[in-house]
Amino acid sequence: MQTRLKQSIIVTGGSRGIGAEIVKLCTQAGYDVCFTYQQQRDKAAALVEHCHAHAGKAIAVQADSNVPSDMVHVFHSAQQLSPLYGLVNNVGITSPIQPFHLIDEATLRHVFDVNVISTMLMSQHAIRYWLQHQLAGNIVNISSIAAKTGSPHEYVHYAASKAAIETFTVGLAKEVATQNIRVNAVSPGITHTDIHALSGEPDRAHRLASRIPMQRSAHATEIAEAALWLLLPASSYVTGAVIPVSGGL
Repeated sequence: MQTRLKQSIIVTGGSRGIGAEIVKLCTQAGYDVCFTYQQQRDKAAALVEHCHAHAGKAIAVQADSNVPSDMVHVFHSAQQLSPLYGLVNNVGITSPIQPFHLIDEATLRHVFDVNVISTMLMSQHAIRYWLQHQLAGNIVNISSIAAKTGSPHEYVHYAASKAAIETFTVGLAKEVATQNIRVNAVSPGITHTDIHALSGEPDRAHRLASRIPMQRSAHATEIAEAALWLLLPASSYVTGAVIPVSGGL
């Protein structure tokens, strides 16, 4: 499916995992995509190359969404492709799995800076752009089913950061609805990505599969499909929604 007019979408943290699948699906659907990465230059370059055959263009921008000058550069880069239509706040981190009382203050602040503050700052930039140019806009935030389960004994602080994202989604959606800006969230369940290895347990998605009603973990593409639907005109009457893609959790 292609859009009638060329439009661009920003995807934060788009070089791997769920973010990379969102980039692929968006370019297949005809959107131009500007995605960010921090360190994995080779993966970012490979993803851009992969998308060359798609209807939309993809470019990679090395950026930290908590750095104001980096954000300006990302938005400028996206606008060079085509008018900005969407923002997918996908970037997020956990930390090593451990009981909450063992987590140091620096880690707590870093998780909230990346998962919550960067999402809010990127959203502010997008909304200001759309209001200035009197354009419709669409924000999709990537949450986690951890916001519902709380992730005890693993990463309660991460779960709390994602709960903040869901509350932010609902409130912001109501605030900007009359400006023709939609805001929604996708809440993935346990998904096969490298986030588990980064938190110290690479086999976690397999270990927890039996707890899921569907008896399996998700593939990143299954999460990306939900994000794409929220960007498409097919979801035009949906705002303030948090859609669980969690196999029944």
